[in-house]
Amino acid sequence: MDLIKVAKETFSIEADALNHAAKRVNTNFLDAIELIVNTKGKLIITGVGKSGLVGAKMAATFASTGTSSFFLHPTEALHGDLGMISKDDTLLAISNSGESEELTKILPHIKRFNIPLIGLTSQKESSLGIYSDVFLDISVEKEACPFNAAPTTSTTLTMALGDALAIALMKKREFKKEDFASFHPAGSLGKKLFIKVKDLMRVENLPIVNKTITLKEAIVVMSEGKLGTLLIVDENHKFTAILSDGDLRRALMSKNFSLDNLAIDYANQNPKSYKNIELLASEALEIIENDRIQLLPITNSIDEIIGVLHIHDLVNAGIKK
Repeated sequence: MDLIKVAKETFSIEADALNHAAKRVNTNFLDAIELIVNTKGKLIITGVGKSGLVGAKMAATFASTGTSSFFLHPTEALHGDLGMISKDDTLLAISNSGESEELTKILPHIKRFNIPLIGLTSQKESSLGIYSDVFLDISVEKEACPFNAAPTTSTTLTMALGDALAIALMKKREFKKEDFASFHPAGSLGKKLFIKVKDLMRVENLPIVNKTITLKEAIVVMSEGKLGTLLIVDENHKFTAILSDGDLRRALMSKNFSLDNLAIDYANQNPKSYKNIELLASEALEIIENDRIQLLPITNSIDEIIGVLHIHDLVNAGIKK
């Protein structure tokens, strides 16, 4: 059996179904968008079996893109959780046949409270289709399953329709990437847009020494600091120079090398530093990488060192450019 061919056929069947569904999108889709936008409460998603699994994913997508939403299993609704649905909510129900027993049992209760219902089903004349205020067609010509039994193409289409609703709602609400990041503060975009230098910089036990220190003394402080770097200040505590472990290795190759010489003699006396603690950590990472340094000293308005930002701290925090 050519399993590569099987895989390609599966992609082809499902892609054809998506393309066909895209062509039949009509004003019902717009009606669903308006209904959700005008919902004062929450968008509640419900469904059984595979439809329920797709519904849970849809609820998560809606919730993370600006539409307050959660998933409610019909069986749980019948056993008390129906009270979680308020008159200000909208229900989006999923059932390919439109006749899922657990789902159809809650529909009369939904309509009794005049809760708007969006039905995703392949059968407009089914119980779900009839009860729905807005009907969205999820019918497919065939499942990718060779027996045309296991929900495959139909679940792919349903999930895609949920994504289409979520993206359309984002456009309708002018949902920006900053809004998305605020819903995902621990995600890569949230970290990129919200974590700043002040959130990650080290401020304690910094390896800071006076410019009068000898190299021998400096090596001890550098080792204790565990940053592979030494920060050198002048008599007024202003940041003056930086001695890295690379500078130290190069010093060892110097003809006039002596541990009794001043550390500043081997240091970079035109070091990079930054004053803005509100700088985004992602921008700080760009500075560090562009300048090929490991440590970015942070100073105040009078050039006193108030902290350092190490590339390892940025990487460990998951910061990316």
